[in-house]
Amino acid sequence: MTDSFAVNKANWDERAQLHAASPDYDFAGFADPAHLSAVVRFDRPLLGDIGGLRAVHLQCHIGTDTVSLSRLGASMTGLDFSGAALAEARKLAEAAGASIDFREANVYDAVEVLGAGEFDLVYTGIGALCWLPSAGRWASVVAGLLRPGGRLFIREGHPMLLSLDETADPAVPRYPYFEHAEPLVFDEPGTYVATDRPLTHSVSHSWNHSLGEIITALLDNGLALTAFTEHDSVPWNAIPGQMVHDEAAGEWRLKDTPSRIAASYTLQAVKPG
Repeated sequence: MTDSFAVNKANWDERAQLHAASPDYDFAGFADPAHLSAVVRFDRPLLGDIGGLRAVHLQCHIGTDTVSLSRLGASMTGLDFSGAALAEARKLAEAAGASIDFREANVYDAVEVLGAGEFDLVYTGIGALCWLPSAGRWASVVAGLLRPGGRLFIREGHPMLLSLDETADPAVPRYPYFEHAEPLVFDEPGTYVATDRPLTHSVSHSWNHSLGEIITALLDNGLALTAFTEHDSVPWNAIPGQMVHDEAAGEWRLKDTPSRIAASYTLQAVKPG
């Protein structure tokens, strides 16, 4: 049986240096102490004041969002399974003057690695859940990390968007909307940002999870849903040739009637105290 996490780790280890060098992640912009990643700038109105909170960013990749959350006043821990990504994240944090505790581990092992009930905020940035086979197991990790009264904040690509065949014009459903046991296997030499060379570890494994499955998983693990918002935009060009870039927001949306598709969502939940 193929180890999907090993396949994906090889893929993300190789992406890390390419992403850090890409202008899309804008490492140079962090020289400005007020600079935030486009993702966190979008999240900020719904995220609210996080000053003084102890927070963990799950699947933090190369740390641009983690550093941005630190700049909003949270005491940050970043966790990722890619040592190569964390090496880039540590370089960024050092250059930005941010004190962040980066840990290398599979997200499913987060409670064991970081401790139970240690965090006021669990933050999961966009493009994370699709790399995990089980929404239920993820939700149990979130519940385990949060202290009573602690909050989950997640913005993620909408499963409606992720079910579409982006090569069709117009894009039509092709992939599962609901969670599936076997991963979707893709072999793509490129990544979602401009790079100067193709990937050699080009195979990746991913899964979709329906909104109902994600929400039910959180409820089943004792969390209470407090807010849910759907958006017509997403931070990457998810359907090439059919989306336009909103420079001010740093987001992509359909150029023809964007209200046709929910492209992403923000979900918040609390662990009752």
